[in-house]
Amino acid sequence: MVDFRRESGPDELLTQYSYLFSDDLKDYPILDLACGDGHNGIFLASRGFSVVLADRSEEALSQAKLNAQTAGVSMEFWQVDLEREGVNPLDGRTFSAMLVFRYLHRPLIPCITKSLKQGGVLIYETFTTEQARFGKPKNPDHLLKAGELLSWFHDWEVIYSVEGIMGAPPKPIARLVCRKS
Repeated sequence: MVDFRRESGPDELLTQYSYLFSDDLKDYPILDLACGDGHNGIFLASRGFSVVLADRSEEALSQAKLNAQTAGVSMEFWQVDLEREGVNPLDGRTFSAMLVFRYLHRPLIPCITKSLKQGGVLIYETFTTEQARFGKPKNPDHLLKAGELLSWFHDWEVIYSVEGIMGAPPKPIARLVCRKS
C-alpha cells in the first residue's frame, strides 16, 4: 500500500485523538491491525498501554520489533493472515482499542466489531475510491466507497468522521474515530 506519512512517528489522527486512550482502556490490549512498522502501536506502548502489533508480513513485524527495541517498549507481535476466507482471525480475542491505517479488508469489519470491548475506541483511516485518480492503490477492493466507513459504525458514538482529499501530496482518505456503544 501507499504510505503518505511524512515521518516515522505516529499518524496525525492518532496523536490528535490520543486523549481518548485513558486508564479505562488498560483492561485489554490495543490492537494495531496491519501494523506495518508498528509506529502507531509503539506510540501507545510508550504511554503504558499493552499493545498487540498484528501483520501478515514477517518483514514488517521484524522492522516493528527493531523499532520497539529502539523505543524501549515491549509488546506482542502477532503474525497473522487477516484475509483468510471464512475465518475470523480475531476470534476469541478482546481488545480495548483498535487502530487501522491504510488497510481495508471488508470481511474483517464484523470481526473488528465483535472483538472490540464495549466502550472501546476505534481509529480508522484509509483511502477512498478517489485514490485511483492519484496513483496506487487502484484496486477497488482496497478503496472505500463514499460514506462506507461511517456506515459500518454509524450506531457507535462517532467522535470524528471526515472524507476528502487531504495532505500534500493530496490523498483521498476517509477518517473515523468512534467508541463502541
